[in-house]
Amino acid sequence: MSKPYITLQPSEQTIVGAAATIYSGYLVSGRVPEGSESDWLKRSIQDAIRIARLTDDNVQADSELT
Repeated sequence: MSKPYITLQPSEQTIVGAAATIYSGYLVSGRVPEGSESDWLKRSIQDAIRIARLTDDNVQADSELT
């Protein structure tokens, strides 16, 4: 059996970490009913992207100062 191969760009890696943290919060708080895990994973990713976009809109990165 072959293993899946995944290569993520740094920004994607950041979103994965944030989404995992968000999803674990949903799990721990009991908000993820059995059978709807995929929906909550998608929601977690969307939440992480929304946070990233809001951050980008409101914070000037060091490389953007020039």
